[in-house]
Amino acid sequence: MVHDLAVGQRFYGELFGWEFDEDEPQLGPYVRALREGHPVAGLGEIAAGARRVIAWLPYIASPDADETAALIRDCGGTVAVGPLDIERVGRLAIASDVSGAAFGLWQGGPRRSGPFRGPWGAPVWNELITREASGAATFYSRVFGYEAAPEPTAPEGADQVTLRLAGRPVAGVRGVAGGLPHDRGPHWLSYFSVPDVAEAVARVKELGGRQTSDPAVSRFGEWAEVTDPEGAPFAVIRPAAR
Repeated sequence: MVHDLAVGQRFYGELFGWEFDEDEPQLGPYVRALREGHPVAGLGEIAAGARRVIAWLPYIASPDADETAALIRDCGGTVAVGPLDIERVGRLAIASDVSGAAFGLWQGGPRRSGPFRGPWGAPVWNELITREASGAATFYSRVFGYEAAPEPTAPEGADQVTLRLAGRPVAGVRGVAGGLPHDRGPHWLSYFSVPDVAEAVARVKELGGRQTSDPAVSRFGEWAEVTDPEGAPFAVIRPAAR
C-alpha cells in the first residue's frame, strides 16, 4: 500500500523489471505486478486522508478464509477487514497477530511450489520482525498449522524461529526485543529475489530508496534490507543454491 501509485510503479518497475495491469477494480486504485508474465505482487493506493503505514502485506493461503478468520480471533488476533469476495481473485481478509503485525488471508489465490522459485524480482521469503519470536510463532502455528523450531543457523543468542509446513521452511520469525522501529512496530518483511545484492542496493538508492542494513548471509542466501521512496521496508536476496 502506497500514497502515490505512480511513484510505486516507477520505483518497482525499474528495480525489478515489473510490468503492471489494472485487473482488480473492486480494490480501488490498484495494479497487479507481473514479472515475465507471472503475477508476483500488487500495489494499492491509500485513500487520501487515511492514516495507514506504507508497507508490504504478505497474504497467507487458506482453504477457508472464514474458518481461519474465526481461529485468528480465538487465538487473540484481530480481523480488521473481511473476509470478502473479490471478483476473479478469491476470498480475502486483512488481520493482525497478537503483537499487532498485519497480514492477509487469501482463499483461492495463486499457489507457489515453494520458496526461491520463479523469476528474479519475485517475493521468495517472508519474515516477521517482532519483539519476541516464540509467542508470535505459537500464534501462527495454532492458526495455520505450522511447525515452529529455532533457526539452527542463527547467530548465538539470536531470537529466531523458522516456520515449516510439511517439513518445508515457509517463513521466519525474528525477535528484536526493543529494536523495533518506533514508527512501525511489529511487521512482516518481504524478500524479493535479485541476481546481485550489491547492484540491487545501488539501484534502490539511485531510484530514491534507502539502504537500512549491511548485506548479510544466511543459509537462505545473501540479503540486505532497504526501503522504497515512501519508506516501505523490504529486503533483496540472492537465494542460495538449493
